[in-house]
Amino acid sequence: MRILVIGSGGREHALSWAISKSPKCKKLYCAPGNGGISQVAECVNIAAEDIDSLVKFTLANNIDFVVIGPETPLVLGLTDRLEDVGVKVFGPSAKAAMIEASKGLMKDFCTKFNIPTAEYSRFDECDAAKEYIRGRGAPIVIKADGLAAGKGVVICRSQNEAYATIDHMMKEGQFGAAGTTVVIEEFMEGEEASFFALTDGKNALPLVSAQDHKAAFDGDQGPNTGGMGAYTPTTIIDTRLEKEVMKKIIKPTIEGLAAENMPYKGLLYAGLMITSNGPKLIEYNCRFGDPECQALMVRLKSDALDLLLASVDGCIATIKPRWSTNSALTVVMAAKGYPGIYEKGSVIKGLEKLEKSDDINIFHAGTSYKNGEYIAEGGRVLSITATAPTLEEAQEKAYKAISKIDWPQGFYRKDIGWRAISR
Repeated sequence: MRILVIGSGGREHALSWAISKSPKCKKLYCAPGNGGISQVAECVNIAAEDIDSLVKFTLANNIDFVVIGPETPLVLGLTDRLEDVGVKVFGPSAKAAMIEASKGLMKDFCTKFNIPTAEYSRFDECDAAKEYIRGRGAPIVIKADGLAAGKGVVICRSQNEAYATIDHMMKEGQFGAAGTTVVIEEFMEGEEASFFALTDGKNALPLVSAQDHKAAFDGDQGPNTGGMGAYTPTTIIDTRLEKEVMKKIIKPTIEGLAAENMPYKGLLYAGLMITSNGPKLIEYNCRFGDPECQALMVRLKSDALDLLLASVDGCIATIKPRWSTNSALTVVMAAKGYPGIYEKGSVIKGLEKLEKSDDINIFHAGTSYKNGEYIAEGGRVLSITATAPTLEEAQEKAYKAISKIDWPQGFYRKDIGWRAISR
């Protein structure tokens, strides 16, 4: 098969790496790709949001299967456009992708189909939002309604912080159009977990559990980012809890989307809060998580291409993926200043020391490859992913690998996996 992966992050590098190992993959492209992806696929200089150019490239190069990594092209309707011209696509339609594109619509959907989630209200006017906060108190959670690259959620510990957050989002345009409407919801006590399920629109297949770390700094301090690290499996989601999540959250969602005339095919990513009253949905994403995908792919022993195709071909019920019993842990190296202002153009050295390791994978996000050197071009730049029989060993290997990387302009959390390891 001739395959095109869409995107340029660590998630897309992990997907490209896994797909490239399939005997069914005869030619692999990635648009736009990055410096690391260029080692396993032919990178094409087309932005993930350039829908017209992506469709033209797909037809001109006889692509058999397109795998869409990030949410924006899904929301913009790339799946619909490609299916209209007869190309198989991994990823939901634009209508179904609204489950991520609008947090307000997602919450309304949960209410309609009795999916457990936090109490909430939606606002498009500042004064009304602040009045709601006065009545509810703090802590309280404020979310930009639209897509904000994983940074549009603020946990406010005081009412004054909540008022300021409303002003930042709704008056000052911190997240542009994505923040003109906000969702305000109760602060839920518990532990977060990432739950992934592949679906063909009728059946769903749970994948192994994972947990990410969204805060920028150690101890879950600092602003939310797109993710600073992840690990799999989690100790918090056991077989009993997996069945409960499938019964109360995943299956009602798939059935509800079908009933709303927007059947969902692809990867359904549920961000969960495991509370004393059971699992509750924090939010949905319409694609693999990043950096969770990196940790998942190194544990997958089955053919990744078969798994993705099963979602499109309607045969999820017949697939039984095989997973390594090892743990996997990913640490993100980001440019100093991320998720705020950061510099581009610094040289990353030392990666060649790690390229031949069987239990270390370096997945690139914001890099380019020029004149034999890797250049930092984005906020999140590298995902150092280690596998080992135990999570403690995987953590040790990941940080040992990072110590060999010479990039003084980068930073990383030093406590990825701390919750599970401290138990």
